[in-house]
Amino acid sequence: MNSVFNYKSLRDVLINVKMLLKRWILISVYNLIWIKVFECFKHKNLTIGGIFPMSGSWAGGQGCLPAVEMALEDVNNNSDILQDFYLNMDPKDSKCLPGLGTKKLYELLYNEPTKIMVLTGCSIVSTFVAQAAKMWNLIVLGYGSSSPALSHRERFPTFFRTHPSATLHNPTRVKLCQKFGWKRIATIQETQELFTSTVEDLEERVKKAGIEVSVRQNFLTDPTNAVRNLKRQDARIIIGVFYENMARKVFCQAYKEKLYGKKYVWIIIGWYPDNWYKKKDPKWPVNCTADQIKEALEGHITTEAVVLHQENTVTQSGMTSQRFKERLDEKLNVTDTSQIVGYPEAPLAYDAVWALALALNKTSMQLAEQKKSLEHFDYYSNDVTREIYSAMNNTRFLGVSGNVAFSSEGDRIAWTQIEQMINGTYRKLGYYDYNTDNLTWFDAEKWKGEKPPPDRTEIEPFLRVVTYSLFVSVCALAALGIIFGIVCLCFNIVNKHRRCIAYSQPNMNNITIFGCMVCLVSIFLLGLDGQFVEPDTFPLICQIRCWLLSLGFTLGYGGMFSKIWTVHRLTTARKKEKKKVNSCELYTVLIVILVLDVACLTTWQIKDPLYRTVETFDMETQTNTDEDIVYQPQLEHCTSKNMSVWLGVIFGYKGILLLFGIFLAYETRSVKLKQVNDSRFVGMSIYNVVVLCVITAPITLLINNQQDASFAFVSLAILLCSLLSTGLIFVPKMIEIKKRPKKYNSEIKTITESHASREEEERHQKLLRENDEFKNQLSELEDQIKDLNCQLEKRSQQRLAISAEYNNSPIFIRHFECDDVASVHEFRTHLPDRYTITIDPCSDSGFVKNSRFSVSDQDLEFL
Repeated sequence: MNSVFNYKSLRDVLINVKMLLKRWILISVYNLIWIKVFECFKHKNLTIGGIFPMSGSWAGGQGCLPAVEMALEDVNNNSDILQDFYLNMDPKDSKCLPGLGTKKLYELLYNEPTKIMVLTGCSIVSTFVAQAAKMWNLIVLGYGSSSPALSHRERFPTFFRTHPSATLHNPTRVKLCQKFGWKRIATIQETQELFTSTVEDLEERVKKAGIEVSVRQNFLTDPTNAVRNLKRQDARIIIGVFYENMARKVFCQAYKEKLYGKKYVWIIIGWYPDNWYKKKDPKWPVNCTADQIKEALEGHITTEAVVLHQENTVTQSGMTSQRFKERLDEKLNVTDTSQIVGYPEAPLAYDAVWALALALNKTSMQLAEQKKSLEHFDYYSNDVTREIYSAMNNTRFLGVSGNVAFSSEGDRIAWTQIEQMINGTYRKLGYYDYNTDNLTWFDAEKWKGEKPPPDRTEIEPFLRVVTYSLFVSVCALAALGIIFGIVCLCFNIVNKHRRCIAYSQPNMNNITIFGCMVCLVSIFLLGLDGQFVEPDTFPLICQIRCWLLSLGFTLGYGGMFSKIWTVHRLTTARKKEKKKVNSCELYTVLIVILVLDVACLTTWQIKDPLYRTVETFDMETQTNTDEDIVYQPQLEHCTSKNMSVWLGVIFGYKGILLLFGIFLAYETRSVKLKQVNDSRFVGMSIYNVVVLCVITAPITLLINNQQDASFAFVSLAILLCSLLSTGLIFVPKMIEIKKRPKKYNSEIKTITESHASREEEERHQKLLRENDEFKNQLSELEDQIKDLNCQLEKRSQQRLAISAEYNNSPIFIRHFECDDVASVHEFRTHLPDRYTITIDPCSDSGFVKNSRFSVSDQDLEFL
């Protein structure tokens, strides 16, 4: 059964093959007959030159030459086009080398027959060919030339192309950047005129769109350093323009540098074959495998002109674009067309032949009206060339590559197709029509990070604020301090009739308490930053905290300063002056300080008000996240244009008050004054305030950029100053009143000295006055004794002189002035004790002989 079945199957196959062979033979004979018929009708030949890059950096001739041959066949088979002419082509291989391409052009020009037009591919070759062809009045039509330089009409006046200019990609690239919100891009290019002019045009367009080109790199044959620089300069959105052979080297290096993944987007040319990265080129080897290059390419975007009509519509050639692909694939006879270089551009080459055929057909009709023919074309006359040029400008038709038309610069007007490689396969993302600025998007893009990568490392600013727990803790302490101040204020008011309160200047103490409480209130404002207030409100907070802290300090410290000033004045007054405290003097000192403070703050606020500034710090990277984000710490500050000047003024006069206050406190450290009975505690408070201010002010300036430390240090200083001052002034009074409540009309005189009754105080004052009187009497008696001693000394000298004359012996006699008491003592110190003469002011002679004294001859000799 199996053998019978196999026999029948084989017979069926042979029958089918036989039928197909018969059909093919019939079609071939039919086509041959029609060709011969058309050749009979088309008895005149027109020859065009064809320059194809069959090898080199872009071997596009491999795919384009078969398409051109198909087009020539179809044009010659069409009886409606060039009815009298048969198109021939003389093909040449340029190897995509400009020198060789120019040589091939000259071969075409100098060899028969005359070439009426020239087809060319590869931009660098087209540049030289088109520049030279104008000298021979020759129209050049490019099927694979995208260099923007070819759009310069003055330089290339006879050049047209069915391949859109490379600049056609640039509006699409700009549109992509705008769609995904990219404001910063980088470019890398191969050093070729095609790509240089493309990048120049791109830079002009992105500049108009407000997009920054942050990095520009180019290379000739080795992209290693260029790719490394992209990595080093943190390029994220990279637009690359280079030929296919260099593309493999670029992405091999990108793989080595890890310049791919969810942080990066590559936008490159889209006219490479689909599997271009798998090709191995012995001339341009790479040190990466195809899989490694594929990994680096994952997610990249390509832009290319729409080179194949997307609708199933019959074109000018009488077939659809799909039928064209089928015919081309049959002609190429390969299974993988992606390996054929130039295969994507084949529709452009096919339509290029139809464009020139239609233009020549129209020119032929125009010349027929002038009784001329295309056969009259030569390289030395431009009559026919002008007609061909005009016909090319007006050519419009639907080709297999889409609508074919030329701009005034000879460029093809076309749509742009956008694709992305997803899992190793190119998927269409959309189309862009530059003429209408219409982007058709399919929402098929896919990103590794689930969202488009940012154009740079995202810098997310975050405000450094006072730690919430620290703020709450310090504010709680400040609230307790305010409550304590209220308690002290109530205590002072309730017990104002008590002598220990009345003799401590309670009104000034109330002012001191109020100033301390104002300073404590300012702590709440010191901690108010961006977490609590808006930026627009922050300057107002700055002004309020400045006023509260400055005025609170003036009231608190000013009250203590006024009291210590009064104590010092009373202790340094003359004894006979009446020691009485005048309240006006206390208030005058305080008001002067307060007016000075208000004047300075008002001037500051009017002339140079405080405003909000933000200090930035080194960026910080979060290690616990995969997001491409770095954080930019910022800190709010209150400042003004001349901040240092105003701080210098305020710190200057307040510093003088502090120094003067500590001096007065030191001078009155031992003074006990009834009218200001807490002067010693006031002095101790001033010590504390001065020490804390001297320490806090410079340290605060040093740690100003550390919000927690600065807030904690300043707040702690305010708390200590306020609580210590309030405590030193009021706690002793509270203790004293608690120990000695008011009984039997007995009151406490002073806290800092022993408690004495009023009578004892009067007795003490009386004794002091008597002591002064006795001191005056004693001084008068001392003056009288001095005069008597002087007289006695003179009489003793006279007696010594008489004794010396009596014994005929010389003696040293010194004459003293009555006022020269020092001389008398000096004389005595020069004599031995046995020669000392004691003077008795009660004796007649005034002398008392010393028991050891006798004037002998030896003694007289000594004298």
